Amino acid sequence: MSNTINKTVASQLKKIRAEKAWSLEKTSQACGVSKAMLGQIERGESSPTVAKLWKIATGFSLPLSYFLQQESLVPVNHDIDVQDSDAQNNGEYIGDAKQLNKPINTLVENFTQDKNLSIDTVFAYDNDTGIEVFELTFSVGHQQQSTPHQLGVIEHIIVTTGTMQYFVDQKWTTLKVGDKAKFYADKAHIYRNIGDIPLRFLNIIHYPK
Repeated sequence: MSNTINKTVASQLKKIRAEKAWSLEKTSQACGVSKAMLGQIERGESSPTVAKLWKIATGFSLPLSYFLQQESLVPVNHDIDVQDSDAQNNGEYIGDAKQLNKPINTLVENFTQDKNLSIDTVFAYDNDTGIEVFELTFSVGHQQQSTPHQLGVIEHIIVTTGTMQYFVDQKWTTLKVGDKAKFYADKAHIYRNIGDIPLRFLNIIHYPK
């Protein structure tokens, strides 16, 4: 996993812990991840697996993509209205304009756990629709198990390359290119590549309001 991912996850974990005023102990209990591991992740010393990152997101009742994007400030020029007292009192003047700091979200588009699994963010979480979209790539033979997500979370799958199976409600279901499926992901579920080429599929995740 890249240093960018490590830093982004670390920053977002620190941020949400501070906002909620959660100790490492409380975070560990809510997320099912050890205090030692959480501390290492926050310090950028350890790279969380996809499974652990999902546990952390679920523990905080957050979408996965929350931990894959980071807010930063960028300078922008803003024309000054002389009657705008806020504009006169904040920022720095540059000629006839004022430089303000504007918050933007920087998204880490690719999250590669190892040679077996890669996640590309197609759309980060949208608060209006309650949806985020990822493209997952599995190497031949790779299997990924996921613990239950938040209550009411629904996953939609569309296979774009290869052949896969998913396991939910004690049953394996096979999907080929163009096939699609939908299920509640607030229960344990498993994905696996059963083909002889890398598997790619879209994972559309809907969170309840």
